[in-house]
Amino acid sequence: MEQIEKSPINWTESDVSAWLRSIGVKEQYIKKLHEEEVDGQTLLALTEDFLKTQICMKLGPAHLIIQKRDLLLNSQRNKQTTRGKSSELEQKKSIEGPQTTEEGSEVPVRHKEVSKERQTVQKEFVLSSKEDCKPRPFDEDENDFIYVKHRVLQPESGAFNLTSPCHEYKSFAVAATLDRTRLQAKFAREVFKFASGCMNIRSNGTIHFGVMDSKENKEYVHGEIIGIPIKEKDIYVDALDLSERSFRADKEQVLQCVRPPRFIEVMDRESTEKRYVVEVDIVPLLSIVKNKVFVVRLPNFKEATNKLEFEKEVILRRVGSKTEPVSDKDLGDFYQRVKDRDAQRDEAEKKQFLVAPESCQDLGRKLTMLLTSGKKFIAKDKWFILVTNKFRSDDLSDIDWLLNMNVFCVFDFDPDSKISGLCCKYLEHHAANMHFLQSYRIPAGMTIKEFTNHLHLFEQTSWIFCNGRSDFKGNETSCDEMTWIKTKMTFLRESVSLICKQILPKGTFQVLFLLTSPVEKPLLHTFYEFFTDMEGHEDIIFISECEKNYHKWQSVAESYCGKEAVNNSSIVGMKMSHINATLQHVQPIKAHVRKHLPVFVKGTCLLETQIEEQMYSLEILTVNHCDESTKEFIKEEKENIEQQFYRGGRVTWLNFWLAEHKHVEGVIERDAYSETSRLLNHALKYSVDQTPVNCINIYHHPGSGGSTVARQVLWHNRKDLRCAVVKSYPTSVVAQHAIELREYEEKDPQKCLPVLLLLEDIDKEYIDDLRNELEVAVNIKQIQYGTLCFILLSCRRSHDPERKCKESPLQNVSVTHKLSDREKRRFAGKRQTLEERYAPQFILTFVLMSEEFSQDYVQDFVKHLLQDIDQKSVVTLLIHYVALLNTYVQNSFISQSHCEALLALTVHLERFRQHAFENLLSDQAKLVFLHLRDDKTHIESIRIIHPLVAKEILQQLLGGKQTQSRLAMNLLSEKVLFEHRFGREEYLSFLRQLFLRRSRISKGDEYDSFFSPLIEHVCDNEKNPNEAIELLKEAFNCFHQDPFFAQQLARLHYTHEKFEEAKHWAETAAKQLPNNSYILDTKGQVYRKWFQAKCKAIENESKPKTPQNTVDAVDTALKALECFQECERAADAEMEDVNTSGFFAEVEVGCSLLKLISSLQVFANRTNGHAECMKYLLTDYIPEELDHAWEPFHGRLKKLHKTMQDALEWISEDLSYFQTDIGDEEETLESPEEKISHPLTWLAKKSAEYADQKDAVRRLEHILTLYPSNPLKAKFTQRDISAVEHLEKGYWAKMKDIPQRKRRIYTHFFLGNGNGLDKFVHKRKFDKITKGFSVSEKRLKWFSGEAWKSPDIATMLKRVSGWTEDRVVYLEGPQKRKFNILPLFVPSVPHGNENITFYLGFTFRGPVACNILVKK
Repeated sequence: MEQIEKSPINWTESDVSAWLRSIGVKEQYIKKLHEEEVDGQTLLALTEDFLKTQICMKLGPAHLIIQKRDLLLNSQRNKQTTRGKSSELEQKKSIEGPQTTEEGSEVPVRHKEVSKERQTVQKEFVLSSKEDCKPRPFDEDENDFIYVKHRVLQPESGAFNLTSPCHEYKSFAVAATLDRTRLQAKFAREVFKFASGCMNIRSNGTIHFGVMDSKENKEYVHGEIIGIPIKEKDIYVDALDLSERSFRADKEQVLQCVRPPRFIEVMDRESTEKRYVVEVDIVPLLSIVKNKVFVVRLPNFKEATNKLEFEKEVILRRVGSKTEPVSDKDLGDFYQRVKDRDAQRDEAEKKQFLVAPESCQDLGRKLTMLLTSGKKFIAKDKWFILVTNKFRSDDLSDIDWLLNMNVFCVFDFDPDSKISGLCCKYLEHHAANMHFLQSYRIPAGMTIKEFTNHLHLFEQTSWIFCNGRSDFKGNETSCDEMTWIKTKMTFLRESVSLICKQILPKGTFQVLFLLTSPVEKPLLHTFYEFFTDMEGHEDIIFISECEKNYHKWQSVAESYCGKEAVNNSSIVGMKMSHINATLQHVQPIKAHVRKHLPVFVKGTCLLETQIEEQMYSLEILTVNHCDESTKEFIKEEKENIEQQFYRGGRVTWLNFWLAEHKHVEGVIERDAYSETSRLLNHALKYSVDQTPVNCINIYHHPGSGGSTVARQVLWHNRKDLRCAVVKSYPTSVVAQHAIELREYEEKDPQKCLPVLLLLEDIDKEYIDDLRNELEVAVNIKQIQYGTLCFILLSCRRSHDPERKCKESPLQNVSVTHKLSDREKRRFAGKRQTLEERYAPQFILTFVLMSEEFSQDYVQDFVKHLLQDIDQKSVVTLLIHYVALLNTYVQNSFISQSHCEALLALTVHLERFRQHAFENLLSDQAKLVFLHLRDDKTHIESIRIIHPLVAKEILQQLLGGKQTQSRLAMNLLSEKVLFEHRFGREEYLSFLRQLFLRRSRISKGDEYDSFFSPLIEHVCDNEKNPNEAIELLKEAFNCFHQDPFFAQQLARLHYTHEKFEEAKHWAETAAKQLPNNSYILDTKGQVYRKWFQAKCKAIENESKPKTPQNTVDAVDTALKALECFQECERAADAEMEDVNTSGFFAEVEVGCSLLKLISSLQVFANRTNGHAECMKYLLTDYIPEELDHAWEPFHGRLKKLHKTMQDALEWISEDLSYFQTDIGDEEETLESPEEKISHPLTWLAKKSAEYADQKDAVRRLEHILTLYPSNPLKAKFTQRDISAVEHLEKGYWAKMKDIPQRKRRIYTHFFLGNGNGLDKFVHKRKFDKITKGFSVSEKRLKWFSGEAWKSPDIATMLKRVSGWTEDRVVYLEGPQKRKFNILPLFVPSVPHGNENITFYLGFTFRGPVACNILVKK
C-alpha cells in the first residue's frame, strides 16, 4: 500500500482509512474515525479504551487496530537500519502519550505493557527520523552560516587524513547557565583537552558546544544540534586566556593553533530565544607544531575550595573519537614517533593544495533548464512566486525577464521596495496590489474562490510586504529578526500554506528566491515554509549573484534538502544582466511588448500594460494581438495549438493569428459568421433612433462552434472597433472598465469607437443588468442620442437555436450541428487537408462536426472506441465519472489534480508530471479526454471532447450491467475526489448541479424539469424513485446536511405521495433555513399536495362528505395555509429578491378548501346551502353538524375570507406595479415550486372561484383600478398631482434592494385622443404592433423608438408638450407648477435645455414620458 511507504506519523486521514480497510476493519468504524479526523499522529496515540468508549467500537476490532498498529511500528523500526531522511514536518508533530481510562480505574497489565512498548517504539521512531546536516566549513568565518535546531551532525570522529577535521560534541546545557568563572573553567578545560589531543597527533579538529552527546541525554540523538543561550560572547573568548597557565611552554604556538571561538546561530522555528553553537577549530600547521609535544594542565573549578585550580601536567592524544592521556609505558614510543607524525602532516598539507580547480559550470543552460522544466520555452501558463530582499539599483535595470512572467505574488522583505526597489520598477510596467502577510488570513465563512476574487489574485500581481512598508501611513513598520519571528512568523506560515495547499496546485507554479542582498532569518523561515508546504524542493529555485549571500542560505537549505539537491537548484555567481539576456531567449513572448488599440480618427494608440491590467474584468483584444509571440515559440508550438483546437478545444486568438500569418490554414467561417457580421454592420450604421447599447445574440448547439463564430467576429473587427471578452465579474465593474476602454486615449467622449463586448454562456439577466449599467453611464456622460457606444455580443447554448433565430431574426443568429451545402463543401476540403497532416485522433471533434454529429456516426465511433476496454481499470472508472458529469452538467470538468488523486499518481518532478499522467491513461481515455487549462488560474482539467460523445459513452459503457444511479452513488462515495482540496469548489459545484439543477428552456435546455435531469432519469427511465431518494439522501450527508438537498428530498417524496417522509425532509430544511421563503414554500407544498391527495381519496370513496370524514383533509389544508403565510412573511423580509409563490399557493389552497367546504353534505343538500355556507364562513354562526367535529378549525376558517382577499389584493397590486410578461427566470437553487405563466388570467379565474361568477369581473376591476372612477380630466388638477405623488410613494415603499432588471415598472395606460374614459388607452391595444416577438424583442422595439413610429400609435395617442432642464423632463400643471415626469427611456432625453413633445403614460410610480422628441 502506498501509505505504508511513508512513515505512519505522517499519514493523512485518508491514509489511515485505507490502512484500516487493508486490515479488515468495518466501514462504519472507518467512517467514524475519519469524521473524528484521526490522522497518523493521532493513530499512534490511540488506546483500546478510547476506541471502545469514544468511538463505541466493539472489543474485537479495537484490539485488532491496536495490535496491527503496534506490529506496523515494530516493522518500521526494524527496517530503519540507518537514519532515514523524512519530512521535517514530522519534527513539528509531538507524540502524545497513551490516553488514560476513567478516573480511578486501573489499566490492565497487558495494556500497560502494550502501551509501554508503543511508547518505546514511538520514541525510537522519532529519534531515528531526525535529519542529518553538514558542519560549518572548517576554519572559515561563521557570518554566512547557520544551524537548524534538531538537525543531526555526523557522529564524532577520529583523525582521518589529518587535514579533514575530527569532531567532538558537548551539550554544555548545564555549564552554559553557570557564573562567569565556573563557565570559563569548564569551557577552557574542554577546549584545551581536545586541542592538545589534536595537536599532538597533528590532526585538524573542531569541538562543538551545544551539540548533544548521546550519553548526556537519552531524549536526543548523538550529534543533535540544540544550541546554548549566550548573553556575553566575550566570556567564551576570554576563557582561552587561561592557556597562559595551562600550557607552561609553547603558549604562543598553542594560541596560533587554537582559533578563537566561533558563534553559529541556531534557527528554531518554534522559539524566539536566540541560541548558538560555539565551535573552536584546531589547526596544527606543521610550521607551528614541528618537533613539539604539547603538555597541558587542565583547569578545574573546585567546589570544595571555591576556586579555580589546575591539574597536574598530562600529554593527551586523539584515539578514535576520544581524547585520552598517553600512558607512562607508551610515553617513550610517543616521543620517538614525533618525526613520523610531522612527516604525515607535511604530506597531508601538500595534498591539500594540489586539489584541481573546479570546472566552470554551464550556468546559462542550468538556468534555462530549471525555469523551463527541461522544455524549450517557459510555459505561458506557469505561475511564478518571487521571494526577495533588497535589490541593488544596478540590477533594477535588468528585470525584463521578470516583467514577461506570470508573477502570482512577491514576498518582498525590502521595506523600501515601493519607493526605490523592485516594486517601484515593476509598477512602471504592470498593475499590482499592495498586501501584507495578514492580508492572506482568510475570513471565516469565505470560500477560496471568494477570497481570490477579493484580493484580485490571478488578475494582478499580489505584492506582499513581509517586513513593513516605509511609505505606508498605517502601522506597518519594519522590525529586527527576533521581533519579526514573534510578530509575523505566524502570518507567513498561514499565507504560504494557503497559497500552496489551497490556491495553487503542485506543478502549476515555481518559487524563485532572488538573494540579492545579505540573507536574514525571515528569508530562511520563508524557505522552510515553502519547502514543507510544497512537500519538497523540486519547484524551488535559488538565484544569487553574490556567493557570500548564498553561503548562509546554503547552510540552511542543505540541512533540509541535501547538498546535491541545493546545488542542482541554485544559480550562483551569474550577474542579473546575464540572467536577463539568457532567459529572454526562452520566453514565449518578446520583451518590451507594445500593444495597440484603434482610435476614432482611424489611427492607433499605445495600450499601456498596467492600464490594461487595471481593466481586469475584460480580456482586451488589441490591433497587434499575438504579435508578441517569438518566432521560436510559434515554430515549436503551432502544431500543438492547431491540434488542440481540432480535437475540441476552445479556439484561441493564436489560432486566428497563425492562420492570418499563413503559418497554418484558415479557420472555417460558418454561415453564422457572415450573418453575425451583417447584423453588426447594420448596427454600426448611424441612425437617429440608434440606442447607445445594442445586442446581438448567437444561440448554438453545445459543441457546434458558436464560440468560434463569436471570436472570429471579434478578431476580424479588432482593427475597427475596440473589442474585449467579458470575464466573470459584477456588472458594475465590467461597465466601469468598458467605459474606460471606450474612452482610453480619446479626447472627446462623443467621438469614440464603439466597444464590442463578447459575453459567453452568461445568463440573460446578467446581460440585461450590464446593458442597464452601460445605459446609465452613457446617460451620465451625456453622450449624444443616436450614438452607438457598446455592442453586446452574447454567445449562449440552446437546445433549439433555430427557434430563437426565428423569434428575433434582426437580433439573433443560430449555430447548429447541421451544415449547409456550402459549409459541407468547406468542411470536406478541410478534413481532407487535415487528415493528410494529422492522425485521426488529433482531429476527432472536427471529423465529428463534419459528420454533423449524426447519431449513427457518434454511436459507431463510440462502439469502436470502447472495444477491448478494461472495464475493471480505474482509468475506465474515471471515464465513467467524467462522462456522467459531462452528460448532465454543462461546461463541467474534473481537475487533473483530482484525476491524479483518483489514479493514485505521485510524481516528484514537475517536468515529468504531465507525461506520467498521460502514460497512466488508457488508449480510449487518451482519445476522448480533452485537456483544458483555466484561462485565469491555469489549473489543468479534463473533459470529454463533446457532450454528445460523453452521453453516448455513458450509455454504451454502462449497457445493461449498471445503472446511472449506481454510478452516481459510486461517484458520491469517492472520498478521494470529494475531499481533494485543489479545484474543490468547482468539483463540488458540478456535483451539486448534477443532483439539484433543473433543466430550463431559458437556459438552453430541451425542456423545463421539476428535478435535475439525472434524478428524472432515475425516476422515469430506470423506474426507480426509491433509488433517486437514496441518491439524494447520500448527497445530503456528503454535503454536510445541506438544506437544499433536504428540500429536493421533500419534493421528491411528495411527488410520489410519500407525505410523512416529505414532511420530515421539509421540516429538516426549514429548521436549517427558517427564513428562506423558497424552502417554506416547499414545506407548504407538502401539505398542499397531501391535502389534494386526501380530497381525491374522499372523492374516490363515493360517500357523502361529512364533517367527520373531511376533518383530516381540512386540518392538512390549514397547515398548508399556515406554511404559505410563513413563506409570505419571509418573502416580504427578503430585501434582494421577490418571491410571490406563497401568495399564489395560498389562494390555490384557499379556493380548494372553499370548494371542499361548500360540497359538504350539510351545505350541498340544502336549498339555501350556499347562503348557509357563507353565513358559517363570514359570521359567528356554526352549524350544529360542524360544531364538535371541526372545533379546532372554526376560528381559522372564519378568517379565511380575509386572508384570501389580502393575498388576492397583494397579487393584483404586484401585477399592477410590474410587467406581467414572464421572461427568462433566473436560475437559482431557490426557485419557486410552480411558475404561474399567465398571472392575469390566473387572477381572473381565482377571483371568480373566490367570489360569485357574475361578480368576478367587477371584483377584479376593483382590485386593478388604477385611479378612481374618473381618474384624470383633460387638465391636471392639484388633486390629480397629489394622487400621483401618493402613487410614487407607494411604489418606493414596495421596492426592495432587488436587481434593477426586476424593478421594471409596467405602463398600464396612455393619454389618448378620445374623450371621457376613452381618453385613456390600455397598453394591450398596442400588442398587435409587436405581436410575434419575444419579451426582450418587444422591449427593445419600444425603447429604441421603432414601435412608436407606427401609424396606429399616432392615431390612438395624444402628444403633449413639455420642456427639459438639466436633463429633467417637465410638464406644466395648474397654477404654473412644474410637474416632474420620469422618462421611460433615459438616453432619449436631450442633453441641453429644450422644448419637447412626448406621449404620456401612467404607472404606479407615476406618469412617464415616452418617445421624447425635440420640438423643431
